[in-house]
Formats: sequence, C-alpha cells, structure tokens
Amino acid sequence: MKGPNENRKAILDEFLGPNLGYVIDQFERYKEDPTAIEPEMRMFFEEMNDEEFSSFVSIKPDIHEGKPLQTEKIHAAIKLAENIRTFGHLAANIYPLGNYTPDISHLDLNSYGLTEEDLRSLPGQIISENGPVSGQTAFHAYMKLKEVYTKSIAYEFDHVHDVAERNWLIERIENGRLQSPLPKEKRIEILKRLTEVEEFEKFLHKTFVGQKRFSIEGLDVMVPLIDEIIAETVRDGAEFINIGMAHRGRLNVLAHVLGKPYEMIFAEFQHAPNKELVPSEGSVGINFGWTGDVKYHLGLNRQLAGENAVRAKITLANNPSHLEYVGAVVEGFTRAAQDDRSASGYPTEDYKAALAILIHGDAAFPGEGIVAETLNLSSLRGYRTGGTIHIISNNMIGFTTESHDSRSTRYASDLAKGFEIPIIHVNADDPDACIAAAVLAAEYRSEFKKDFLIDLIGYRRFGHNEMDEPMTTSPQMYTVVQKHPTVKELYGKKLGNEGLVTDEDIGKIQKDIQERLVKANDKVSRIKHDEEITIPEPPLFNIERATYETKVPLETLKKMNEELLQWPQDFKVFNKLEKILKRRIEAFDETGKVDWALAESLAFASILADGVPIRISGQDTERGTFAQRNLVLHDYQSGRMFLPLHQLSIAKASFAVYNSPLTEAAVVGFEYGYNVFSPETLVIWEAQYGDFANAAQVMFDQFIAAGRAKWGQKSGLVLLLPHGYEGQGPEHSSARLERYLQSASEKNWAVVNLTTAAQYFHLLRRQAAMLGKEEVRPLVVMSPKSLLRNPVVSSSGYDLSEGEFRPVIEHFTHSRDHQKVERIVMCSGKIAIDIAEQTKDPSGFDWLQVIRLEEIYPFPTMDLKNIFAKYPNINEVLWVQEEPKNMGAWTFVEPRINELIPAGIRVEFIGRRRRSSPAEGEPNVHKLIQSKILGAALSRAEEGGSSHG
Repeated sequence: MKGPNENRKAILDEFLGPNLGYVIDQFERYKEDPTAIEPEMRMFFEEMNDEEFSSFVSIKPDIHEGKPLQTEKIHAAIKLAENIRTFGHLAANIYPLGNYTPDISHLDLNSYGLTEEDLRSLPGQIISENGPVSGQTAFHAYMKLKEVYTKSIAYEFDHVHDVAERNWLIERIENGRLQSPLPKEKRIEILKRLTEVEEFEKFLHKTFVGQKRFSIEGLDVMVPLIDEIIAETVRDGAEFINIGMAHRGRLNVLAHVLGKPYEMIFAEFQHAPNKELVPSEGSVGINFGWTGDVKYHLGLNRQLAGENAVRAKITLANNPSHLEYVGAVVEGFTRAAQDDRSASGYPTEDYKAALAILIHGDAAFPGEGIVAETLNLSSLRGYRTGGTIHIISNNMIGFTTESHDSRSTRYASDLAKGFEIPIIHVNADDPDACIAAAVLAAEYRSEFKKDFLIDLIGYRRFGHNEMDEPMTTSPQMYTVVQKHPTVKELYGKKLGNEGLVTDEDIGKIQKDIQERLVKANDKVSRIKHDEEITIPEPPLFNIERATYETKVPLETLKKMNEELLQWPQDFKVFNKLEKILKRRIEAFDETGKVDWALAESLAFASILADGVPIRISGQDTERGTFAQRNLVLHDYQSGRMFLPLHQLSIAKASFAVYNSPLTEAAVVGFEYGYNVFSPETLVIWEAQYGDFANAAQVMFDQFIAAGRAKWGQKSGLVLLLPHGYEGQGPEHSSARLERYLQSASEKNWAVVNLTTAAQYFHLLRRQAAMLGKEEVRPLVVMSPKSLLRNPVVSSSGYDLSEGEFRPVIEHFTHSRDHQKVERIVMCSGKIAIDIAEQTKDPSGFDWLQVIRLEEIYPFPTMDLKNIFAKYPNINEVLWVQEEPKNMGAWTFVEPRINELIPAGIRVEFIGRRRRSSPAEGEPNVHKLIQSKILGAALSRAEEGGSSHG
C-alpha cells in the first residue's frame, strides 16, 4: 500500500507542460494562503516544503540525455510558456493599419533568468506537449510557441477557469492543425468571395453616389468568416442559423451570406418596385410590412439546400438602429428552434439544431448594457442556446469616436472575460487566420456548448456613412487608411506569390463579378417606376368582431382543478402554502369562487389540452411576485421541485416556466424572438412590477409595437405588467399604460386593464386561439396586485364555463330603469373595483351607471355605442382614473368617447392632477386623494362633485 507521499508523487507525475505550470502556480498560491486554492489540491500540498515539492515536479534525469536538470530553470521555462499563452496577444500582429506598438516584454528570456543555452538543455515537453516538439529542445518549442501566439491570430483564454476547457484550447491551438495551409481550391474560393464583397461595395459607391449603405470595407473578410462558421455548424447537424447584426456590412451579408438578389438591393436604392424580384424558387423568403424600413435594417430568410432536401435555414434578423438589442431577439429565435414542445413537461433542448451568430460593433459591445444582459443569459436553463458565436466587427472607431474615448478596457472584447468566454483577436487582412478562427470557434461551441468570441480587427474605409468625411475627426487614422491596400488586393498578391493564381485569373474573377452587377442593375432600371408612390394599407383584421371559442365545460374545469391539486405522497409542500392551495378544491362548489391565480392555472391547463405549448418567464414568475401563482412547488424538506401542470393527463404540449435574471430588456427581447420564431407557442413575459418594463422600452418601441408594420414580423407575445395605485409610492404603482396606448395603431397590439378573473381566463384562451392566424398580435395586460386576492375580482365556475371575454362591462346589471340614469362613469382596472366596493348597495344609485373599459385598444366603439343608446337621459359622462391626468388612458380615450356620447355633452376627467411623478410617496396622502376621486365620481353634482386635473 502506498503512503501519502507515494500517492502525491503518482498524481503529480501526471503533470507536464501547462499542467505542471498549473501545479506550480497552485503551490505558490498555497504558500501565500492555503485557503486560496481548492480543498482537493490543498490536500496534496499539506506537510510539503519547497524541497519536497521540487523533487516531485522535477523532470527525471533520464528523459533528457541523462543530464540532471535545475529545478529553478524548469520552473522559469514553464512560467515563460504560461506567459506566452497568457500575454502573447500583446505582441501579436493583429492590427492591419499597424497603429499599435507590440509589447514583447513577456516573451524576453532575460526576464525569466533564462538564456537560449538554458532552453537548449531542456526537453521541449516542458514548454509544450502539443505539436511537433517530440525530441526537440525547449528552445525549439519556445520559438514555435511564440510564433503560434504572436502571429495575426491571438488568443485570450487565461480567464477560462475550467481545466478541461483550457487544456482543450491549448491542444487545438498548439497542435499545428489551425496553422496548416488551406487547400488551394479553398483559398481561391476565398479570393473569389473577397472579390464579390469588394466589387459589390465599389459598384454601390459609384452607382448610388451619396446614398447611405454603411459599407463593410475594411472588414471584407467577415463574409467568408461567417460562411465558414455556417459551413462547420451545418456539417455538425445544425438546421437553423440565426444571425443578428447592426447596419455596418449588412447589405453585403444580405447579398452574399443570405443570397439576397442584387436586383432587390439595387431596387431599394432606386426606390423601384422590388416584390416581383423575389426568386421564384422560394429559396429566399422576404417579409414586407406596410410602412417598411430602410434597406440596411431589413432581414432575410434563406434555405440552404442539400443534395436531395433542405439542409438548413439561415435567418438574418431585422434590426433597428439600436445596434445590440437584436442579440437578445436572435437568442430567442435560437432557443425556439432548439426546443421540442410536442410533449408535456419542459421542452426537450437540442443545442445542435440551431446556432446564433451575433455580430457586434467594437464601440457598441462594451458601450451598450444590453450586451452584458444578453451574455448573462448564456448559461441559464431558461435561456441557454448551447453557445453563441460572437464576432466583433472591429473597425477601431464608433461613428467619429476613437477607441480611447469609447471604452475603459484594452480590447473591445474584454466584457466577455467575465463570462469566461474564450477570445480570439484576428487581423482582418489575413483571411487564412480568419478561417482558422472560425473553425476553432465552431469546434469549441460543439465540444463545450458555450459561447466563443472572435474579435475581427480591421478598419473602416469611409466615414460612419458614405456622406461623412472622416478626415475632419480622425486625420491620422484616415491618412493611413487611404493608402492601405484592400484585403482582396493583399490576398490576391499573396496567392500570386505562392503560384496559386495569375494576374489573368484575378482579372477574370473580377470581370465576371462586375458583369453580374451591371446586368442586375440594368434589369432593375428597366422596371417601370410608379409615377405616384403609394403606401400600402395595413390588413383589416376586424379584431373587434372576431369570435373565438373560449368556454371550457364545467366538468373539464373541475377535473383539471383536481389534478392540479395532486402531488406525490412523499412530496412535502410547505404547510401554509398547502392549506392555501387545497382551498381551491372548493372553487367550483355552489358558493365557490375562482380567484385570479386559479383562473390563470386553469387557462394554462385548458390551453395545453388544446395542444398549444406555453412558455412564461419573468423575475420570480414560478411563484409569482405576489406569492399568488405557485406553479412550481418545492418540497420544504428535500428542496426538489414539482410542477402539477406537467402531470396533467390531458396536456398535449409542453409547459415551461422560468424565473428570469434581474433583467428586462434582454429577457423581453428573448421572449419576443422566441415567439416570432415559434408562432404556435403562447409566450408570456411578466414584469415584477409594471414599471420595470421601462428598462425594456427599446424592445417595445422598435420591435413589439412596430415590427409588424416595418417588417411584416408577426408576434402574439403576452406582456403581464402589474399596475394599480395602492399607496406603495411612485415606482411600483404605474405600468405606464399611456405609453402602450400612445403606440397603439393599425391594430398592432391589444391593451387591456381587467377587473375579473374570468376575463383573464377568457383573454388568455382568446390569445392562444389567435396564434398562427392573420389577426394575431401582442397582448399588453395591466395585471393586478392587491386585486389578486380581492373577492370582488373572483369569478364563478359558470363565468369560466359559459362566459366569454367582454371588452366592456356594465357594473350595474340588475333590473333598473334606464330612463333614470343621468351620469355614466367610465373607468378601467383597479379604480373600477374601488368604485364597486363603494357601491355594494346599489340602492340610491339608480341615477348612475358605471362602465368598465376592459379592452382599451382596440377601442370597443360599437359596444360603447350600443350602451350609450340605452340611456337617453344622460347629462354627464365622466372618465375616472387613478393615474394623473397626463398619464393613464385619459388622453387616448377622451376624443373617442366624445365621438360617441350625445351632442352637448363633453366627457369630464376625474383623477389626479397633471404630475411629473406617477404617484404619491406617502400612503396617507394616497388614501386621501383616492377617496376624493371616488367621492367626486359617486356624488351627485348638488352634493359637491367636481373634476380634478
């Protein structure tokens, strides 16, 4: 039996090269602070002094010509090798313009007390076990390692802490395969691709003078780089490639990666009709909205065909000018493509099915917080996509701001280090190195299911757009740029020097491409331009009159409710929660009531029974911010989880619920993307409080509200935004209802403020029924807080089994004399329940009718018209709201109500006066003002009723 020293020796004998360096580094940390290293490693070093450790890690004399070796020289050589790996990028040739002084201090032998002779006396394995160093000296390995890490491709992975990943990267980088010359045919294809890229940009520049195109020039190699990533990933089994990028280089990517016909692009420059230019074979799919978007924001779908069938679909996501926000949307696309939602339970994930490629700007990647938010999703179970390949299209400038003013880090890519993402910096003037970077990125993603980043360093040949003059702000840089040859010229010369092509070959390639461009443009020029430009009308959805069956038989509801209250016998639900849940069994008794949370659960259950998958996420959504939902139960003894909806006997599709990170913009973008890519899925995002949605305003403004009009991009996303004035201060009162109504037009979404559980039940079922249909659109719900448990909001089982969603509800429904009604109070949401509690006894209110506007947009014109017609003697119409006059629904509803009410009457406002802050910060002040609002709404004029505002 071995003693402790023999065991330690046996294990440490396994370490050579970088692993030996790792052990030495750990021992040095152990000596400084034993608690600074992992417990398992600490055990090896206990009761071990420097001399014993040196004897363990010294290389045996017989492995290098029988000569004994000095331990300190070995340690120094290992440290040298580690520093080449860690700091080699500082000395690498990664800047095409040469505007950087390399730092070679970490590569200098003298800094380590080493000489060339010292290294020649050591075996190469000390420096590296990879590559052609067998039988060679450490000096030979040192020179090889220095070459690998300081050429036009540089590596940063010291921040990757997983030993298996680090060793894998070291082996791939140092084994020589990445540096192997590409086959001749491959390199000639790259030259052709670079020529296409360059000639396309030149043609646009001279043909459409002064028009914006945000050219790719200076980063031309990005196109073959993306080509290679796609090819590698499709070979690995991917069926979907989803790309997100900003506007720079977008037209070139559309033309050459997505295959958008030159004719279509030229037609957009000429403002000519282009819909007839869509390829007849259908390999390219293009959506048109009715207002459209500028050409460098548009996306595209392309099918890649195999020998006999479609192999993969490439999607370039539509992207507005908020640069990096599309990244979260594309991640949602990708997860939707990976999830199998066909069976009950959580969806099954298949990372190989789809890949996200995100192309970032060098100023935007560190500058826009949405990037960090989206990176943080990468390993979370509800949002992971098995690794995204990131490319920073690094032209060393943002608009007119140079790097030293746009970031506080050395590299544009440094943010990624916090997420342990390996980084490659590569010179955009070296296509062979760029292809190597693409291969390594695809291999790493396939192996570890993690993100990888390529920092593609080039330049920008023109200004921010083609009308800018960059010499005014960056004269030194652009003096160099103007003299710098293009990558096509450099690569052509390189292949020529190697005897792979002749000048005649290059000339023929160039001529063929130029002829294709001219021919395409001539075709567009022959298209008859309309004399008068017309804007297409949005389709008439007739949403208000559309009917959907949302009733569910009472017996079915009872059975679902019973199943939702069953869990394994050995599963210990927290006692207090168990009592609350078990009360639901009485919900369908004669006097029972269905509260908001139960109505939601039953809606989910019935939607799953219809075969519609559901995905819901948000901060604390599994339990619910207000402890109301409890879709995921936790055993209070073991901590294991149980989802009753997963055990539903009649479920025919998946149900996924996830607690999101403390992020709004990225998660909303992700869910929107998921829904767009998977239109058959009911996707729901819940804000912890409605005002939290403020942090995702770009997503609402530029994607959800306008995506259909701009790009024809359909969505049925549901947004739950808790809203209501309850004395909790300004920040958690208002979901900013007014913002959604301000953007409401062309039936772009529905905005609702509900007052009963049954309304919510039928609304969710209506939304699920709408999925995949032409009239589908997002749903914005001002959801409740205190009303979740208010008995006035609860509904009967009959309301669910026989009712339907009603855009408008009349509060007083008992038999009454319509002739006596003189005042109509209109309201929406929580204030309607406050009024209901004040009017529990209807006697004395025969002069009043209260109308709850449940669906504010689309505005229920016909329903209201019919209601007003029933009351011939009204002389007052009041709009009552809890929000200030410049917020809430008032400015939206006022002109619409005035069009419907009898002549001579104007709708009056009751509510808080105009304010800059949404609500009071003092609960007692809130109660006082709320009572005044209710008093003004429910008191007759002679009793002192008055309007506020």
